[in-house]
Amino acid sequence: MFECFYPDEYLDSVYEMDWEHYYRQGIRGVIFDIDNTLVPHGAPADRRAVQLFEKIHQQKIDTCLISNNQKPRVEPFAAAVHSKYIYNAHKPSKKNYLKSMELMGTDRTTTLFVGDQIFTDIWGAKNAGIPNVLLKQIDKKEEIQIVLKRIPEKFILWRWRKKQRKQSAQKKKQ
Repeated sequence: MFECFYPDEYLDSVYEMDWEHYYRQGIRGVIFDIDNTLVPHGAPADRRAVQLFEKIHQQKIDTCLISNNQKPRVEPFAAAVHSKYIYNAHKPSKKNYLKSMELMGTDRTTTLFVGDQIFTDIWGAKNAGIPNVLLKQIDKKEEIQIVLKRIPEKFILWRWRKKQRKQSAQKKKQ
């Protein structure tokens, strides 16, 4: 019932991800959310974000930012990290996930999505058929509509972890 919201992976931080590993798996494009994925909500691209994108691009992996924010928020961030971008993306609609792949010249098998929210980021990536990574939010300070969505997200993550433990136990028995 909740599987459409379950992430493929759940990690602590984008800054701890092994990009060489994803490249070896065939990933050639990464779609990123911005706020609370790369920087705290509303913050500009910082040195760490710029260095991350340099590292990813050195791996010959392309990037595209998709955000429900407007152009004045997204465009300067994208310029700072040298990434393609789509603003006013209407996530979780799959339309702009597909457009992101088109911009990068990738497809569902060579693209990864990375974001911090289940009901926009992960649900949209799953609707588009893209492997995805859910990250722990960087900062607890968020707009009220996001704070309210975090409540049912906790329940879904609890269910996802329970399913993960059950699958792990089954594999050990085999």
